[in-house]
Amino acid sequence: MIDLSDLHVFRTVVQAGGITRAAERLHRVQSNVTARIQKLEEDLGVTLFLREGKRLHLTATGQTLLEYADRLLDLAVEARAAVQGSTPRGILRLGAMESTAAVRLPRPMSLLQDRYPDLTIELHTGDPRRLTAALLSGDLDAALVTEPISDPRLGSRPVFEEELIIVAGLRHPPISGPSDVLGATMLAFHPGCPHRKRLEDWFTDSGIPIERVVEVASYHAILGCAVAGMGVAVMPRAVLESYSERDRLSIHELSPHLRPLRTVLIWRGQEMPVKVAAFLEALEA
Repeated sequence: MIDLSDLHVFRTVVQAGGITRAAERLHRVQSNVTARIQKLEEDLGVTLFLREGKRLHLTATGQTLLEYADRLLDLAVEARAAVQGSTPRGILRLGAMESTAAVRLPRPMSLLQDRYPDLTIELHTGDPRRLTAALLSGDLDAALVTEPISDPRLGSRPVFEEELIIVAGLRHPPISGPSDVLGATMLAFHPGCPHRKRLEDWFTDSGIPIERVVEVASYHAILGCAVAGMGVAVMPRAVLESYSERDRLSIHELSPHLRPLRTVLIWRGQEMPVKVAAFLEALEA
């Protein structure tokens, strides 16, 4: 008999690309993850991975099992939601981009807690790629990410339309294109950030290479650097609404086709779980 928890470990190893990263996602030691995979192979009497040093490659049998694991684990999630009734309770593991978490979520999360005191929210931040992977591996119940969403295993609902702008120091000359910031430092998150991708697209469209990018860990740090005249950034206009030093910044328009960016709520399966539906109601309130 196959244990669902073993299938969860197996799927996470596949999605993470190896034992080490899977152990980090599962919050387990590597030896435990290795033992669970070996046990699953012994129970089934098959080889699921080909091992080349520290790298793992899925066998044809492993690929077959992965397809069934996806179906069984998604059904388990649906079954849990079905038997829990219509009142949200337990833990809602929610993922969001940092800008979304800081600007869009405080009021909906507070409203959700007031409505459902038996529901606890765990908030995790990251870029859309990592959040989607965590959702598919079962580490999250729902996530707020940017479009496009193409994985057929996910349900989705549009929730926010962000307007991206260019932010610089107060005395920065007008910016109408990348040629106006030649030699300037670009302030951004790591490459998985959708706002950085729009910044890169802005330069690519003009055929001008980005000379220098400094990766910064938070939007408040990016804004602080911009106030000090240390660089230029692309971010949602809504981020500035709660920034106390916004009067010391200059705002410039991004190219029209790069300006809008839609945020969507995603979850596993096509049927929305009860806890996720309650969260969506709070977002739309």
